[in-house]
Amino acid sequence: MLNTSRAAAALPSPVVPAPAGHAEGVTADEFRAAMSRLAAGVVLVTAQEPPLDPDDPSAPGGEDVGMTATAFLSVSLDPPLVLVSLREGARMDDLLAEQPLWAVSVLTESQRHIAGRFAMKGRISDRLLFEDIPYVRGEVSGAPLVGGALATLECRTEQRVTAGDHTLVIGRVLAARVPSAEGGPLMYFRGRYRQLG
Repeated sequence: MLNTSRAAAALPSPVVPAPAGHAEGVTADEFRAAMSRLAAGVVLVTAQEPPLDPDDPSAPGGEDVGMTATAFLSVSLDPPLVLVSLREGARMDDLLAEQPLWAVSVLTESQRHIAGRFAMKGRISDRLLFEDIPYVRGEVSGAPLVGGALATLECRTEQRVTAGDHTLVIGRVLAARVPSAEGGPLMYFRGRYRQLG
């Protein structure tokens, strides 16, 4: 005679399907809502495209490219490393796959318009976006450094790591400056730009 309790214990447990969205059970909307509660600083990541023909000095230079980012952090003090997360296939992701030098400007609360401009979807060309923004060109990276930023960093890519639908770009900081002590940082919280206080 078959022991039904032992037979039942030997059968595999029924598989409960995960909610649509992610295999582990969290939906994109749930994840986005939870992460929107994490306040983050706002930076402008910039780089200069390589010249169209590096062997021809008369060939036109590459265009400046900029991107607003909130997923930016310090990784290491020795050596000085930072990390920025880029959406896979974004223009900046493609550019930094071929151009190892880039820069970061830590934006102030009065530079919300710059953050919004470089975060627009279906935006105009980057050349026009930089047109009326005061900046200097980084001595190391050649990338634009926003005037009045709280801090600027010039970096060289050390490592690129694919993580889901993003690329984590780890850069060695080659130059760091604190050009402005005025104002507080621009923050991003619950889907909006904000300021401290």
